[in-house]
Amino acid sequence: MKVAYEAGPTGYCLHRQLTELGIECQVVAPSLIPKKSGDRVKTDNRDALTLARLLRSGDLTPVWVPGPEDEALRDLVRSRFDAKADLLRAKHRLSKFLLRQGLRPPAGTKAWSAGHRAWLSQLVFSHPAARVVFDDYRRVVAAAEERVHWLEEQLRQCAPSSRQAALIAALQALRGIGFISAVTIAAAVGDLRRFQTARGFMAFTGLVVSEHSSGQTRRQGGITHTGNSNIRHVLVQAAHNARRTPHRSWANANASKDCRPT
Repeated sequence: MKVAYEAGPTGYCLHRQLTELGIECQVVAPSLIPKKSGDRVKTDNRDALTLARLLRSGDLTPVWVPGPEDEALRDLVRSRFDAKADLLRAKHRLSKFLLRQGLRPPAGTKAWSAGHRAWLSQLVFSHPAARVVFDDYRRVVAAAEERVHWLEEQLRQCAPSSRQAALIAALQALRGIGFISAVTIAAAVGDLRRFQTARGFMAFTGLVVSEHSSGQTRRQGGITHTGNSNIRHVLVQAAHNARRTPHRSWANANASKDCRPT
């Protein structure tokens, strides 16, 4: 027996249950399911029949199903990205509140730098209600920052004992890729060997150009944005980091001097 269902918020529990029962199960990517352009009716029954026909014809594209350990690491990575998004929203709420109050940091002050935080601590409001709002927004920002730091620390504790530890360490040898980027890539990809070529990996990340060509006309657009958005984000950031000349800290410079043969 062979069955298939669409990947979604229910995860892979059903896949594991069916596999344990000896039933061959495929989890397919919804965006890669062939659809008729004129089909405007969507129901559960019609979707099930369509999946069954496509499964029988071999036209479905299965996704990689992570094991429980890989999925747990992926969920921890996603939790960290959620925390970063919440932190960004909290900072935006505070900055927009200050704009409504007509308050702007001194010229040349980088947002959320030490100078910017010192400026925030010196602000005075004439109305008590405004002060309450300001203090509340700052507490939310501080709590969101603490949450991000805690999750990153948990990642650093969990990653070395995971199945992906070797891949995470190897990825950090590449210029522009740090620990967070490496663990994000490893959690999203799982096994790099399932990609036969670099083009296949880039298509998986959605970092290849879209194309609409016909006959002698070739039109290329922006990237496809398919797949995991987190891995796409860290790869773009890694590319930007790799463009810059790396700077060695004073400690690293002195450590390298101490290691020189005498």
